[in-house]
Amino acid sequence: MRAFRRLLGRRHRVIAAAVAALATVCALIGLRPDTASITVLAAARDLPSGVLDTADMKAVALRPDTVPDGAVRPGTPVAGRVLAGPMRRGEPLTDTRLLGPSLLASHGPGTVATPVRVADPETARLLSPGDVVDVLAAPSTWEDAAPARTVAEDVTVLTTPDGEQDRGALIVLATTSDQAVKLASAQAGGHLSITINPRGR
Repeated sequence: MRAFRRLLGRRHRVIAAAVAALATVCALIGLRPDTASITVLAAARDLPSGVLDTADMKAVALRPDTVPDGAVRPGTPVAGRVLAGPMRRGEPLTDTRLLGPSLLASHGPGTVATPVRVADPETARLLSPGDVVDVLAAPSTWEDAAPARTVAEDVTVLTTPDGEQDRGALIVLATTSDQAVKLASAQAGGHLSITINPRGR
């Protein structure tokens, strides 16, 4: 009986030692820094659309499975680039957030970035990048009784206005070359307005 107790005691000590060793290993794993991370650029603060400055971005480390496609890495020049839409603080910067070829890549071949000035700034402030709109042209004077006409249909908003603008709101649309010509002609001879297409929301 005494031998059995000694054997049982030794077994308990072995189990306790194994549990303690396992706990130590788990603790060391928990304290070990996570080396499996990718460093990307993210917004240092809430940002409006517009021209970026170096101080607008900061480097952040993300787990590989949380890094968005097209994330911009540290060392990539971003100062002077144009942000297509607002960003929240901490949001990773991606190539499609910047005005340029990457922004147009998802819109198919033949797409161009077309700046247009919308007569009503308040309406333009309702827009977000990715919204789909129709563009209407109206005469510049009330004496001209010609009705408003649709100049471009189902065009996507690339960038939205940044701050107050005295002569209407400047937005950039993804259009075809033909639509760009029509918009330029309509803008030269009248005022442009927009209607927001619910399919783009």
